[in-house]
Amino acid sequence: MSSPTGPTAEPPAEAPPTCPRHPDQVAYVRCQRCNRPTCPACQRPASVGIQCVDCVKEQQRSSPVTRSIFGGRAVSGRPVVTIALIAICVVVYVGQLSTDRVTADLQFAPVLGRDEPWRFLTAAFLHDPNSILHILFNMYALWICGQYLEPMLGRARFLALYLVSAVGGSVGYALLASTPATAEQWQDSGWFTPTVGASGAVFGLFAAVVVLNRHLGREIGPMLTMIAINAAIPFFVSNIAWQAHLGGAVTGAAVAAVIAVLGRDRRQLHWGALAGVLLVLAVLAVIRYQTVTLPPGLIMG
Repeated sequence: MSSPTGPTAEPPAEAPPTCPRHPDQVAYVRCQRCNRPTCPACQRPASVGIQCVDCVKEQQRSSPVTRSIFGGRAVSGRPVVTIALIAICVVVYVGQLSTDRVTADLQFAPVLGRDEPWRFLTAAFLHDPNSILHILFNMYALWICGQYLEPMLGRARFLALYLVSAVGGSVGYALLASTPATAEQWQDSGWFTPTVGASGAVFGLFAAVVVLNRHLGREIGPMLTMIAINAAIPFFVSNIAWQAHLGGAVTGAAVAAVIAVLGRDRRQLHWGALAGVLLVLAVLAVIRYQTVTLPPGLIMG
């Protein structure tokens, strides 16, 4: 005996899958790695299919880091740090052409560096507003050296080399600046003469190319010739801060030597060693300031 039954009940409709990162987004595409739904914003193309952004990040963390010759993170493509440094210099140069305050606030002179130590670095991003050739030459040299050194060292170490060499250029200028014996001559002395330009940092790059190429057994003749030519220019052209060139070159050579000697296997020690180079520069600057006493009442004119 059969009993009457009502209409067959419909199974409840299954909710559409949604992205775990964006629950308001319906996602019918699934990650090939974790099989979770992933919305278009979280999809990343893989060699086969699509992966979610979380799996891509996890894979990047677990993948071994490719290192450059001297232990930095290997980079390819455009030298972005070099391009960024050039861009900053160009922007600052435009600012210099717009107002004299940019040059006055950022240029370096030994008499200013004691109380405003940031000038040891900022002067390297300025150039002579009355000479377009000044910035053109320095940026061309930075571009040539940067394309070579940035992939070799990795972006972080290349940036450190440039900045520390820039500081070294200013320290060299302070160490070698003239300090006359009479009060009347002070404001015309090197101690009061401001300097601008990336030349100190660029000479640091020149010297680094020589040191690193020598370490690798590569050709150094062309760069030595370049250094010799630029070192001779101050003997024929006035108003060139050869002291900054020398300071930058010595500092760049020291930074490169530290990286080369420690090598790839001891790359963790690079940063401590570079901090040591900065410390030496700071100590030299402090000693120099301790040995110079300005006549009473003398101010920057």
